[in-house]
Amino acid sequence: MAHFARLNKTNKVINVEVLMNDVITDADGVEQEQLGIDFLTDINNGGWYKQTSFNGTIRKNFAGVDSIYDPSRDAFISVQPYTSWTLDETTCRWVPPVAKPDDGKDYNWDEDTTAWIEIT
Repeated sequence: MAHFARLNKTNKVINVEVLMNDVITDADGVEQEQLGIDFLTDINNGGWYKQTSFNGTIRKNFAGVDSIYDPSRDAFISVQPYTSWTLDETTCRWVPPVAKPDDGKDYNWDEDTTAWIEIT
């Protein structure tokens, strides 16, 4: 299965569509993103599309609804979860100012204290 993000004019993801791999496979058996874009544009009478993948091998992150496609990074970036979190330029993922404890316990982020609070 191939996944394509439908974008609005500001590059916000408004939908993720699934296509069978044979739709994007050329006569030589090679997958071509443009074939999927052409197919979706045709059946939907227009639109803007970019291919995405669950494993992050295409455009760094899977495109979720409301995420943004950044053409300069050629990456999908999710909505910033908290104002204190910063974007990791390598992964295009948001990271907290303090690392989450790795002690097997469950935590939630508290933006007011910019700290991880153990769930009890």
